[in-house]
Amino acid sequence: MRLTRRQFLPVALSACARPWRPIRAADPIARTGRPHFKLALAAYSFHSRLPKNWPRAGERAGTMSLEDVIDFCAAQDLDGVELTSYYFPAEVTPPYLAALKEQTFRLGLDISGTAIGNDFCLPDGPERDAQLALTRQWIDYAAAMGAPVIRIFAGQTPRGDSESQAVERCVAGIEASLEHAAEKGVALALENHGGITATADQLLRIVRAVQPSPWFGVNFDSGNFHSADPYAELEHIAPYALNAQLKASIAPEGRKAAADLGRIVEILKAAGYRGYLVLEYEEPDDPFETIPGLLATLKSLIGRGAS
Repeated sequence: MRLTRRQFLPVALSACARPWRPIRAADPIARTGRPHFKLALAAYSFHSRLPKNWPRAGERAGTMSLEDVIDFCAAQDLDGVELTSYYFPAEVTPPYLAALKEQTFRLGLDISGTAIGNDFCLPDGPERDAQLALTRQWIDYAAAMGAPVIRIFAGQTPRGDSESQAVERCVAGIEASLEHAAEKGVALALENHGGITATADQLLRIVRAVQPSPWFGVNFDSGNFHSADPYAELEHIAPYALNAQLKASIAPEGRKAAADLGRIVEILKAAGYRGYLVLEYEEPDDPFETIPGLLATLKSLIGRGAS
């Protein structure tokens, strides 16, 4: 069929225009500009001193509070603090969330994110419903605090199930949660955290199965791969990272060794990462004595210098 000149012009212009495609969870995250890093510390770094979901019968009182962690981050001249969900009170109230938001703002800190210990591999039933409700609840809490991202887990394959079944349920759980997350403006970042995300291939199998959403990506955890070459696995997932979590140790073949923080930062730079580097300290040494040195190293690696 021949086109008239009037018909041809719009078609030609359309063909020459820059092609548009939707953002897909399976695509590396598109970013503008050079790599850019901000520094934060996860409250989990003080797990030996923070009480879990206080008050609760049988729990030790703890020697620190989340407010103390915030003060520590300000004293270390950080940009943000991750307020891990495990150390909130058993009953979280709007005034408590507002108080944390006010304290961080007053001290010039962002709440870089939060984290939950969910399991989306569970079969249909009350336990799975509780996991979905927990995720929805923490999306609301994150939105109230101004936290832009929640790092989530996939879970473990239940006994008697196949990994394929577990992956299918995990994908469904993420997609159901993303509907609410998008409404609230909170991103969900799936962490490489053992189970069905023990390897980069397993993690990205899930990422690629989730329906496209700009509110979903990967939580890059530098210490959680136990393969022969964890650095190679980190390179594989770095382009999908919404949030980056750094640890002092790495575990090739499951054997603990000191992490090459410089190499990990370079992996993120090569992927064009822009966002938070969140130190999560898990070593047995005194965090008050060791964390400042690790933060100084990270500041040097990203060009912040000593403060």
